[in-house]
Amino acid sequence: MNKKRININRGAGVLFLIFGLLFFIIIVRFVTIQVTGEADGVVLAAKAAKQYLRSDVIEAKRGTIYDDKGEVIAEDVSSYSLAAILDKRMTMDPKNPHHVADPQMTAEKLSQYINMPQEDIYKLLTKKGVFQVEFGKAGKDISYNTKKKIEALKLPGIIFIPNSKRFYPNGIFASHLIGYYALKNGDDPNSKMVGKMGVEKSLEKYLEGTNGKATFKGDLWGYLLPGAKKQVQAPKNGDNVYLTIDKKIQIFIEDALNKVDKKYKPKKMMVIVADPKTGKILGMGQRPTFEPMTREGIEKAWQNEAVETSYEPGSVMKIFTLATAVQQGVFNPNDTYKSGRFYVKGVPRPIKDWNQGAGWGNITFLEGLQRSSNVAFATLLDKIGQDTFRTYLDRFHFGQPTNIGLPNEATGKILYNWPIEKYTTTFGQGTTVTAVQMIQAATAIANDGKMMKPYVVDKLVNPNNGEVKETKPEVVGNPISATTAKQVRKYLRKVVSGKENVATGTVYNIPGYEVTGKTGTAQIPGPNGQYLEGAENYLFSFLGMAPEKDPKLIVYVAIQQPKLAENESGSKPVQMIFNPVMKNSLQYLNIKPTKSTVTKTAKVPDVRNLNITDAQTKLQDSGLQVVVLGNGTTISDQLPVKGSALIEGEKIILKTDRNPSVPNMVNWSKRDVLKVANLLDLKLNMTGNGYVAKQNLTPNSPIKEGDLLSVNLLPMDKIIEQKAKKANQKKLDKNNPSENSTSPPLD
Repeated sequence: MNKKRININRGAGVLFLIFGLLFFIIIVRFVTIQVTGEADGVVLAAKAAKQYLRSDVIEAKRGTIYDDKGEVIAEDVSSYSLAAILDKRMTMDPKNPHHVADPQMTAEKLSQYINMPQEDIYKLLTKKGVFQVEFGKAGKDISYNTKKKIEALKLPGIIFIPNSKRFYPNGIFASHLIGYYALKNGDDPNSKMVGKMGVEKSLEKYLEGTNGKATFKGDLWGYLLPGAKKQVQAPKNGDNVYLTIDKKIQIFIEDALNKVDKKYKPKKMMVIVADPKTGKILGMGQRPTFEPMTREGIEKAWQNEAVETSYEPGSVMKIFTLATAVQQGVFNPNDTYKSGRFYVKGVPRPIKDWNQGAGWGNITFLEGLQRSSNVAFATLLDKIGQDTFRTYLDRFHFGQPTNIGLPNEATGKILYNWPIEKYTTTFGQGTTVTAVQMIQAATAIANDGKMMKPYVVDKLVNPNNGEVKETKPEVVGNPISATTAKQVRKYLRKVVSGKENVATGTVYNIPGYEVTGKTGTAQIPGPNGQYLEGAENYLFSFLGMAPEKDPKLIVYVAIQQPKLAENESGSKPVQMIFNPVMKNSLQYLNIKPTKSTVTKTAKVPDVRNLNITDAQTKLQDSGLQVVVLGNGTTISDQLPVKGSALIEGEKIILKTDRNPSVPNMVNWSKRDVLKVANLLDLKLNMTGNGYVAKQNLTPNSPIKEGDLLSVNLLPMDKIIEQKAKKANQKKLDKNNPSENSTSPPLD
């Protein structure tokens, strides 16, 4: 028994020593921490401060983008994200809860204001083990008005997280030039928001600003502790950007693009309007395009076509070949050449004019320009010199970026290695350019030889200190003289103001504004390296400036593969954009039209009952073109009637008293056909639009009242093309008679 008690006492003694030692260690540790304020090398005061020290980011406001008049194009606006606190520990007073105390009622009321079913909201509000929930897409971008309505419900636990979003008030409006603002990594909601595309991207470092922060002591849940003070470092807001874009002119562009897109559904379209005196881009648009707020449609058009896409420009390039020839003194408008085909030494296939190589015989170089003859410009290269022309391509800055200030600018490529490439470059085939390069080069023509750098940013304004960085117009070259530029504009005016059956650009004539410019119909390379075939598979374009003597605007329009109606030319959709955009923009800029030249008119005399000779003499003195129907000796009727006013050179139709017949009316206008049908009492059937391409009644053959006169109408360029094809086919048939022999059909 005593032995057992001794063992117990020994055990108790050992335990006492162990606990005594532990207690001693704790006391020593406690005293050490109290004296030094450290534990394991960590300053405990700093650790405690860090635990309760909170820091909130104060987001900088992204810079606003304005047009040249100070109207907002893109800006940050306040928006809110909806959240709900579920943790019951946030409520100290049950009568005044700070968490969602009634999930059913809260879900029912919230469903009236956010796009989420009530049952889905309820599931979120009844999640276990979470402090706070958000409502996904339905709870983001809550407007201020919706926020106020939800707050009026006084729902416990429902809070709003303030943020901002990028707002584009004009919708589809120069979308590729402006760009958009979105997550850097679209699939990662935690990634940084950055500018993507256009000005939003290229000026990111100026627009983004620098975030500030607020530091304070808070409790476990992040609330400011009583008596604590915030230390605030203010944010630096991003620079405001003022563009060169004019909102009114951009609206003219967008409206015209919409109309053509709806009617012709082309694969691509692009338009640029520029001020040739400064290089300012006043408007830039394209189709397809996208809505910058929602990005709807962006999958069809990731690129700014005017800046990022290079292409073969076609005959618009002849502007700069012409300028080179004039500058070198080798363009004589009255010199003649043989149109149709041009053979490059060592190349078996000839360069052909656009009418299948039929040409128009021996014509002047000025007429070759008006008709857009490829052979004329290939011939000019021999006069200019191949090395000299290559120098001028550099002087016009083709193959070089313009540094317009937009992302991913393409440079194009000058193909000038093989002999055939040197000739085809003169008329815009093979060599590639960008639309902004064409605008830049065209400023030299419009601005008396001074080539201006195109730009889209007018100035940057720092809202924090008022500092302004302004873009100054920059002359980037003088490829030609002022005298040459004026002469080139004069020649190009003939492309627009010439005769309809000769000049290719007459549809772009705007009365009073003296438009000067050049048409283009460029072939499109296919996936196999061969050019696409078919009437629609072209890039149709026009580069024009006005007024001719002192151009205030350059407008460039290019449309790829529009869906044309039968017998409709590619100039029609281009005209639907160029003409209203140029005219409306000039009027908006208060450019007064020149006084119209007084057109000479003639009053129609009465020649009925006169013999043919006297009637013709009387009418020719009036400057009218006389057409006689029949082979009688006396005039029995006429149209127009006595006293009518006709423009000098118009047709007057005379019916004789014997053997009436119809004339050859090919190339006649619809109005003149009506005169013949009325005079001869014929039934008339007209199909198509434009000028007479075909008629059913043989010219000068006998007819009688009530006969049917059918005529097919086509645009003049189509008529010329058909004639050329027939002439070319006759030549081929003559040279290859064996090909015309018939053979039995194959089964």
